[in-house]
Amino acid sequence: MAKETQDLGTKEIAELLAEITSMENDYQQMKFDHAVKGLANPMEIRDLRRNIARLHTEVRRREMAEMTPDQLALRSKIRARRRRQR
Repeated sequence: MAKETQDLGTKEIAELLAEITSMENDYQQMKFDHAVKGLANPMEIRDLRRNIARLHTEVRRREMAEMTPDQLALRSKIRARRRRQR
């Protein structure tokens, strides 16, 4: 897993988003194939879903890193308001 995160650090956001799209298409196809005829290794579905989540996390981490302090403060206020509404 650590090797995958190192590979993510060298990629551009556009590359990550393209890879997410490709992996999501593969995921949908795998789910369909598994429902119709079954897969030899259904754990591949879980692994692919988790890899997609890792990519989404990396994209969001980079978005957060690019935010200005004002944007981060606004985000914190919104999150605090949501917590109070519960």
